[in-house]
Amino acid sequence: MKIYKILNNNVAVVLNEAGEEKIVMGKGICFKKKTGEEIAEEAVDKTFALAAGEVSSKFQALIKDIPMEHMALGEEIIAEAKKRLGKKLNDMVYISLIDHVHTSMIRFLDGVTVKNVLLWDIRRFYKEEYQIGLWALEQIKETFKVELPEDEAGFIALHLANAQMDQEIMHNMYEITRIMQELVNIVKYYFQISFDEDDVYYYRFITHLKFFAKRLVEQKIYTEDDNDDLWEVIKGKYPKAYGCVEKITQFIDKKYEYELSKEEQLYLTIHIERVVNKTGQ
Repeated sequence: MKIYKILNNNVAVVLNEAGEEKIVMGKGICFKKKTGEEIAEEAVDKTFALAAGEVSSKFQALIKDIPMEHMALGEEIIAEAKKRLGKKLNDMVYISLIDHVHTSMIRFLDGVTVKNVLLWDIRRFYKEEYQIGLWALEQIKETFKVELPEDEAGFIALHLANAQMDQEIMHNMYEITRIMQELVNIVKYYFQISFDEDDVYYYRFITHLKFFAKRLVEQKIYTEDDNDDLWEVIKGKYPKAYGCVEKITQFIDKKYEYELSKEEQLYLTIHIERVVNKTGQ
């Protein structure tokens, strides 16, 4: 593979035989080399193939400031996440998560820790991602002898959840998670129930809330279909669930100035009815 750009002694942008741009890492692979020269494949430890040009350029800038060992660990966490979740992750996760892992270690060694106020909710809403976060903390401890607090497992989980939703702005996930927490609490107190968080209906309910909260945060109005007849049927069939949706509608309108469409109310009513009915109410 031919060197297209040298980023540092250990990292280069290369072009493969098909002319595709990749980023490769390896101990000293660019030492005393110049642009246009070849790098032996056996000298490469890690290869990154990032789809979007903008992502690739940001990643190249990131590499210049982050030790190769931190990069490799970040890539290992992402690879583990892809394997466990079985889902495609946005390429931006290579920037957001690797940068977070690096800065969290530097911050911790400087005596600075950041409290994750959403940790309890992250454990509930992003169980798989949170377990990967805990696994990542073990890898950091084993590799760098740095024992990060559990809060960081929550932050890693949010980066992974963010990457699945194809979002590039991390603070959106904090807002989305907070809205999900608020809506789950409304349903809980309205019906005076506790949910079985391992139940498939609860998982579907949470997934629906996640995408609803995403639309709310982005101020995207759900397109109305001509479902007035179905809406009336659902209201009549599930009056308690619809009563809860009315509470949610009022809350969302008052706090976020977002008006729930009939379509959103309809699907929310169905999900609430299912999860509550499954809980035995």
